[in-house]
Amino acid sequence: MKPLWAPWRMDYLIGEIDSVTGCLFCINIEKTPSEENLIIHKGKHTMVMLNKYPYSNGHLLLAPIIHVSSIDELSESATIELAILSQVCVKTLRHAYNPEGFNIGINIGAAAGAGVPDHVHMHVLPRWSGDTNFMTSIAETRVLPEEIGVTYQKLQRIIRQIVDEKQIGST
Repeated sequence: MKPLWAPWRMDYLIGEIDSVTGCLFCINIEKTPSEENLIIHKGKHTMVMLNKYPYSNGHLLLAPIIHVSSIDELSESATIELAILSQVCVKTLRHAYNPEGFNIGINIGAAAGAGVPDHVHMHVLPRWSGDTNFMTSIAETRVLPEEIGVTYQKLQRIIRQIVDEKQIGST
């Protein structure tokens, strides 16, 4: 049997993830998109960032700039931008990875599975047949073939092109 090394996952697996003071999304709102903060795009009402602990390569999070816990608290313009950027994310991921499908979802509240229950956010995940295997089922470990820095560079370049083509505002 060959060993599989994924050292970047150890902090998450043993519970030593970054201790974030305050809201994960709010602490990044004023930051310029960068590989360090994983923000790949900021619009007027919504930011798009990579999930630091993804279920698959390209797992994106879309969060409104305003700190609200549910989508029914968003303004109409924020809701529209969130929807448009979800389409942009699907197009970006399709171009980058050619997935066979997508999971797109919003978990509202801790009872629904929200990891950050006080700041509503959307997940956009590319999916492939067989991407969940024994490692996920038995070992509770995900195998990701691409390093997050490579993912960031790839998706940031593609999303910038798509946003420019669609003439979507950004900050």
